[in-house]
Amino acid sequence: MRVLVVQNFDNEGLGQIGAALVEAGADIDLRKPYRGETLPGDSTGHDAIVVLGGAQNALDDEICPYFPALLDLARDFADKDRSVLGICLGGQLLARAFGGTNQIGGATEFGWHKVSLTPAAKSDPVMAALPEKFPIFEWHDDTFGLPENAVRLAGSAIAENQAFRLGRAVYGFQFHFEADTPMVRDWSTSFAAMIAERHPDWNDRLDDELARNGADADSAGLAIARAWVATI
Repeated sequence: MRVLVVQNFDNEGLGQIGAALVEAGADIDLRKPYRGETLPGDSTGHDAIVVLGGAQNALDDEICPYFPALLDLARDFADKDRSVLGICLGGQLLARAFGGTNQIGGATEFGWHKVSLTPAAKSDPVMAALPEKFPIFEWHDDTFGLPENAVRLAGSAIAENQAFRLGRAVYGFQFHFEADTPMVRDWSTSFAAMIAERHPDWNDRLDDELARNGADADSAGLAIARAWVATI
């Protein structure tokens, strides 16, 4: 199993997805096109693709001129019935790739928020085993409208579309299910200045937030990661 991972921003790692891929014995091919690394021309040689998050927005072709090629690449994986996963910015890019809409701003969520599954999620291979509501880490201002024929799987009070599936195994997520407790602590340090500008009390409430939400969020995130890896 060889999985292409597209990283779009420093310190945006695989987290629980990485743990699930390691468990499955996957070979991870990590590319950082925002640092000038090339993307494959098509899906040949890979069984799946993961597109991670970032501070950019999904229409930032000027800042990230590789975005159009990445959209083409995601569509090629889907056309070959290979598993596709996008998280946060990655999910917004998948919405764009398959004809959905992108809303820039107006949907700010940061920290752990409750998301709710839709009725369709109860029969979805990746989401079926999750609780009907669970806390999960969020960090975004933007959101997306669903592509045609997408199955809506989860939503929240602020962002109606938190997860969707297209076809057999194209999954887009708004929330950061990969971000377990160690990753959130790392982000809280690595991005401290960025967080403090918008959420100056974050360090004061981090431990309490973790105590309330960390275990349930970690459990849900790892379940999603393992179930998605099983689609490959």
